[in-house]
Amino acid sequence: MAEVIQEIIIESGRTEKQYWKDIWKYRELFYFLAWRDILVRYKQTAIGIAWALIRPFLTMVVFTVIFGNLAKLPSEGVPYPILVFAGMLPWQFFANSLSECSNSLIGNANLISKVYFPRLIVPTSAVVVSFVDFMISGMILLALMIWYNFVPTWRIITLPIFILIAFALSMGAGLWFASLNVQYRDFRFIVPFVVQFGLYVSPVGFSSSIVPEKWRLLYSLNPMVGVIDGFRWAILGGEYQLHLLGFTVSLIFVGLFLVSGIWFFRKMERTFADVI
Repeated sequence: MAEVIQEIIIESGRTEKQYWKDIWKYRELFYFLAWRDILVRYKQTAIGIAWALIRPFLTMVVFTVIFGNLAKLPSEGVPYPILVFAGMLPWQFFANSLSECSNSLIGNANLISKVYFPRLIVPTSAVVVSFVDFMISGMILLALMIWYNFVPTWRIITLPIFILIAFALSMGAGLWFASLNVQYRDFRFIVPFVVQFGLYVSPVGFSSSIVPEKWRLLYSLNPMVGVIDGFRWAILGGEYQLHLLGFTVSLIFVGLFLVSGIWFFRKMERTFADVI
């Protein structure tokens, strides 16, 4: 009887290539996880999806009263509520993504420990769910523009670029915290602190133009500064100017977060099923 010998060729980098192909192969799982999380988030709530509107709206009101009415900070020639909400949108997206991403692997522990699929699908679906909230919250900004008869300039067509940048930062930071949370459960307590602290050190309730010029570059080391400034430049137009050097610095840090986040997640991924 003839013996059949099968030759196996191990090609350098093939496993990595196959991983990214598997993400496309398992796209239906991605759709399922995202849709499930959207349904679960607002299931059995009295006002349902309206929570995506209430939270940012109330925060906008508080910041408008404190920074606009009491502190009398400049509003760059636009109504202060619009200035605040143009910064609130990307911040809320980032904060929600960070919170959801950090707990996404733990929340799907049973699935991860029993079935193979590219684990990157789980935190990515969490970011997409937060993006749905972002789109819903955008209705408040539209309503504010109508209320104040505010018409955006041509810059509004560049908004998708800054949305992609916000998405990249949310993914990068989310992957770091998702990976670390599996290894060290202390990070479930650290993430809320990071979100709360970040809200006050990012220019959400005020314009970054109030930061002295000599500190602008240092301030831009916070990548959310560039993201929020980009959103405001696109939405507000007119007098609002983008600090190009500071924006470039923030953009570099966004890239570093995304690349390093993917690298660290892939490095730790092989241990998730054992540790989780």
